[in-house]
Amino acid sequence: MASRGSSAARREPQRRPAQQRRKPVQTQARRPVPRQSAVVPFPAPQQRPAKRPRRRPLSREEAQRRQEQRLRRQALEEESRELARGPVDLPFCLLVFLLTAIGLVMLLSASFPSAYYETRTNNPVYYFTRQGVFAVMGIAAMLFIGKINYQRLRGAAKTLLYVSIVLLVLVIIPHNPIAVTRNNATRWLGVGELFTFQPSEIAKMAIVIYFSDSISRKKDQMRNFRTGILPYLIWLVVTAGLVALEPHLSGAILILGVGAALMLVGGINWTWVIGALGAGAGFLYFVLFVVGYNTSRIQYWLNPWADMRDKGYQLSQSLITIGSGGLLGVGLGKSRQKFLFLPEEHNDFIFAIICEELGLIGATIIMLLFAALILRGYWIALHARDRFGSLLVTGVTTLIAMQTFLNIGVVTGLLPTTGISLPFFSYGGTALSIQLAEMGVVLSVSRQMKPTKAG
Repeated sequence: MASRGSSAARREPQRRPAQQRRKPVQTQARRPVPRQSAVVPFPAPQQRPAKRPRRRPLSREEAQRRQEQRLRRQALEEESRELARGPVDLPFCLLVFLLTAIGLVMLLSASFPSAYYETRTNNPVYYFTRQGVFAVMGIAAMLFIGKINYQRLRGAAKTLLYVSIVLLVLVIIPHNPIAVTRNNATRWLGVGELFTFQPSEIAKMAIVIYFSDSISRKKDQMRNFRTGILPYLIWLVVTAGLVALEPHLSGAILILGVGAALMLVGGINWTWVIGALGAGAGFLYFVLFVVGYNTSRIQYWLNPWADMRDKGYQLSQSLITIGSGGLLGVGLGKSRQKFLFLPEEHNDFIFAIICEELGLIGATIIMLLFAALILRGYWIALHARDRFGSLLVTGVTTLIAMQTFLNIGVVTGLLPTTGISLPFFSYGGTALSIQLAEMGVVLSVSRQMKPTKAG
């Protein structure tokens, strides 16, 4: 029995008395320590940029279409680079050289009396020398531009237009030290007699390049007023308005005319053309006869003999110069009216000296050369490789055509007297250089003409 009890005692765990039991350790709850916020004066924490919405993945057809467009564009650029190495249009180039050479000879003949009597150095070849320097610069620019790809002009279109507007604004700023005033008109920028140029000449070319680039990208959109007329109308009003404020009415007419011609070729509706012509005629009547701008020119244009010693002196002397030439002229260099009788005989009225020295036959030959140049220019525009080149040549040729017609019309009394020069003939270095550079644009387009069928 004792052994059973002892074994049971070993199996049962020995329990400790209640005093000897461990009490559970009560942990005290820690108080939260307040955090001190660190003040950062700058920089402020940058916010993460909002995630761009994911683009819709292109379908297989769209990706293939974009790839085809990219390959087609690369092929056109490669073809354009290859075609740009072709020959220039030889008849157009020869006509430009011929008119420039004749213009220099006639300028020397018409200008040596005024160069001797009116310049400080009494140098009879003063005007001829300066014009010859600018002619060489212009021919170099023409040959250089004729060799480059005219597609590069697209990138300079907007920049050239903005620069021309800034220059036109500088001209009309009162008391501008770099603005040059001559004959009661401020049309030039420069430093005295050292170097002067007309910003309106740059504005003409800027309008041609910008309009050609923009219109060539639009096809059916040109028939819409909002996209085909309104943006170009705004540019024309701003540019021509700045030129008219100089005042330079003939320059404003040239800008409006070439802009309207490019829009017409670009495909605008004929209804807008007729409306614009009517509005232009009404505005011209209002300016000339209601406001009275250049009213005296209109009156003495209709009858220059009414005051041939003052208001009608220039036109009456021009008509006397033309009439004294007769059929064959008095001979090259033998003009009598250029000896300080005819004002601006080497500039705007040089065609009158041509008529006096070369006669009706010589003046007709020169007009036929201008006509051949203009017709050849439009022929190049018709055979241009793309729409941009066609519009470029159309704009440049239209400028030459309008300027030639307006100058001859003024000299012969067909139009009211206004300051407009004869291309390649009238004295003006920057004007001649820019005109020759414009001819370079036409030659550049002629390099990439479509092949024509013989016969």
